Amino acid sequence: MERGDQKSSLQSPLILSNERGHEFDGETSQRQSICSRANVIEEATKQIWLAGPLIAVSLLQYCLQVISIMFVGHLGELALSSASIASSFASVSGFSVLLGMGSALETLCGQAFGAKQYRMLGIHTQRAMLTLLAVSIPLAIIWFYTSNILVALGQDHEISTGAGTYNRWMIPSLFAYGILQCLNRFLQTQNNVFPMMICSAITALLHILVCWVLVFKSGLESKGAALSITISIWVNVFFLAMYIKFSQACIKTWTGFSAEALHDIISFIKLALPSAIMICLEYWSFEMVVLLSGLLPNPKLETSVLSISLNTCWMVYMISVGLGGAIRSRELKRRTIGSPSHDHDSHYRRCNSWNNNNFGTQCLGKTLQQ
Repeated sequence: MERGDQKSSLQSPLILSNERGHEFDGETSQRQSICSRANVIEEATKQIWLAGPLIAVSLLQYCLQVISIMFVGHLGELALSSASIASSFASVSGFSVLLGMGSALETLCGQAFGAKQYRMLGIHTQRAMLTLLAVSIPLAIIWFYTSNILVALGQDHEISTGAGTYNRWMIPSLFAYGILQCLNRFLQTQNNVFPMMICSAITALLHILVCWVLVFKSGLESKGAALSITISIWVNVFFLAMYIKFSQACIKTWTGFSAEALHDIISFIKLALPSAIMICLEYWSFEMVVLLSGLLPNPKLETSVLSISLNTCWMVYMISVGLGGAIRSRELKRRTIGSPSHDHDSHYRRCNSWNNNNFGTQCLGKTLQQ
């Protein structure tokens, strides 16, 4: 009996310890689950708060071309098809190149901001603006000969002539667009997105008025629609530049123009070229459809219909662009500040599982820029 009691007394603590261990493990896993859920909600809230204005900015800035084409659509089938071909050619040979090169600034500014090297944000931005302005010169020459290039590619002569005229009136917008992309990235990496949204909204509203006056009241017709795009992009650049110049939010990151921006331009180009190639291939897959439609038997009708359809698709696609920009900004800062823990990695993966196919392409492409 004594041996039995002794055996029982020796075994009982082990059983109790095991049960307590299970209880402790259960409590620990429950706490970890609650913390993980809280991390996911917190990160999702931050991403939505950042992505919402970025989506609005992408939509508002893209709608400038859409609004102009809508006004041109009231001028007739030839004017609409010419403006459609011109917009697609401008996107393929100009806007997509500058957008891709400007996207490289996300990496540089994001790393500088995460490392608290605030002055370098302004230096990187100035360097990018100088590079994009220089690149805009050969692109402007290509736009000047748009009609010749389209005729050489087998496009209808009337449509090519109208498209060439349209793009010539849009040439000044190239230089403004390059600067605009740099300013967008400069503010985006600081999470300073609401001023971008407000400036873009004001510009879009003014663009409707400017486009109406230039198309219908001035007698410029389709040339007025192209000119309105130029004016509106420059107005947006002016608004953002004034905000950066006088806002206290940018007092550390923008300290004025510096000769340091002239240094290390080659390094920026090495990062910007792969980014531009990636963005161009992505955009060309859409815009080439409109250009190829000009080779069909009824090019005026085909280009008009496809232009309307693809413009609608692009408006939806801007949602994934904004979401991708938000993920990019959050991820760059997290990696720059320090090595992420396993818990942070896991809740980032769960937050990013919202992505659809287009959004996944955006995130993958932007991650490759690192």
